[in-house]
Amino acid sequence: MPLINRAHEMQQHVAEWRRHLHENPELMYDVHETSRFAAEKLRDFGCDSVETGIGKTGLVGIIRGRHGDGPVIGFRADMDALPIAEASGKSWMSKTPGKMHACGHDGHTAMLLGAAQYLAETRNFKGTIAVIFQPAEEGGAGALAMIDDGLMERFGISEVYGMHNAPGLPIGQFATRKGSIMAATNEFEITVTGRGGHAAKPQSAIDPVVISAHIILALQSVVSRETDPLNSLVISVTQLNGGDASNVIPDVVKLGGTVRTLSPEVRAFAQQRLTEVAESTAAVFGGKAEVKYHQGYPVTFNHERETEFAVSVAQTIVGNAAVTTDMPPVMGAEDFSYMLEKRPGAFVFIGNGDTASLHNSAYDFNDDAIPYGISYWVSLAETALAA
Repeated sequence: MPLINRAHEMQQHVAEWRRHLHENPELMYDVHETSRFAAEKLRDFGCDSVETGIGKTGLVGIIRGRHGDGPVIGFRADMDALPIAEASGKSWMSKTPGKMHACGHDGHTAMLLGAAQYLAETRNFKGTIAVIFQPAEEGGAGALAMIDDGLMERFGISEVYGMHNAPGLPIGQFATRKGSIMAATNEFEITVTGRGGHAAKPQSAIDPVVISAHIILALQSVVSRETDPLNSLVISVTQLNGGDASNVIPDVVKLGGTVRTLSPEVRAFAQQRLTEVAESTAAVFGGKAEVKYHQGYPVTFNHERETEFAVSVAQTIVGNAAVTTDMPPVMGAEDFSYMLEKRPGAFVFIGNGDTASLHNSAYDFNDDAIPYGISYWVSLAETALAA
């Protein structure tokens, strides 16, 4: 099934939905208007049911095929924006200061709505499609909240698929890989306690600034000298806070940062070694380090069979050469990982063309990607649930 003609015809009005969402960004779980907009569209399309309030502000639309019973497959889009002041210069720029769709979730929502409209009109499949609109992907674990509200069991979902736009990947291209495609994310805070004093008499103090510097350097050795180079690990110290005066050694310095991994084993190892290195390094200098470690999103892991299927569907739309099947893993994180822990499925990237990068104030979703996204979702449904 090549690119669907109807998807081209739908592009303009789907782009209008997308730009409306772009003008009215909402954060985390506070996506009430976005959720209401999506629910109204799904009801207008004639979905068999539209269930709201799942995972606080998430919703699910159910579309049953006209060829009888079959499995239920879930398609997911995220709805939330980011706390960034927009500088794209577009006529549909955010109307809310300090908030913008800088990751393209407006495009994800619009494309899945377009696919839902098409599927509700044609219903050329045997089984059921559940279109999932999720809040709080950007750090709030909205996927997990929906799962905890019974998403999979309540709708009998057997497989799940997700899609994200990719700046730099040309329009009309897709990319994915089997296995780990996006990283697990973890955050840490290290409180280094020494003994403050006069900066001119460092011998009378235990300097937490110096201790912190040694901890930062030692943590990089965990990456470069304790981890197999073939196993990805990132430890980035991104915060260093302490001291109020140039002539005073402080009592306390606080460090913060992130750890990214692509396997559960390396994730556990990194947590253990970060704690050991911080505590032992501080002790060597007569100080103390207290580590608080928070595990965030798990690794986004694409299942083999479902990834091969997703690739085959994308190839029928754009051709084999336009689908990358072994893209390098991305060290960013994605809470679709929680859904892939519960059900088999696959996560793919769709080209956004030569645009600003994600999470950038100049970013804007490329509406030229809309027909490709709609065609992918529709083809996935009609192929997986062929009558």
